[in-house]
Amino acid sequence: MTRETINTDKAPKAIGPYSQAVRHGNTVYLSGQIPLNPSTMQIVEGDIVAQAHRVFMNLRAVCEAAGGSLDGIVKLNIYMTDLENFARVNEVMAEYFTEPYPARATVGVAALPMGAGVEVEAVVGL
Repeated sequence: MTRETINTDKAPKAIGPYSQAVRHGNTVYLSGQIPLNPSTMQIVEGDIVAQAHRVFMNLRAVCEAAGGSLDGIVKLNIYMTDLENFARVNEVMAEYFTEPYPARATVGVAALPMGAGVEVEAVVGL
């Protein structure tokens, strides 16, 4: 089975040696998205809520480029530099997902690229 890279201008370009996503069969593996504005490649202004919205918009753009949607996400990994923001990120996530929710892990980390407060990676079934 071959793998296919997924790229879209509607999400930030990779800031390292990786693809926005890779499709293998009917599964798409989305690289972590930080709250970069795809037009400016800068972290969005505002608090963790603004950052979380941008992250989920970026994930949606990559899902759509792969022919899927956020509804097809089966697994999310969320990385946060401050777990005090856990409830606020949950509130934002609830605006993008409905039940049944994907499986998920949330991990506190010391730092994220470009000073982001949140990063999310996902696995999508097509």
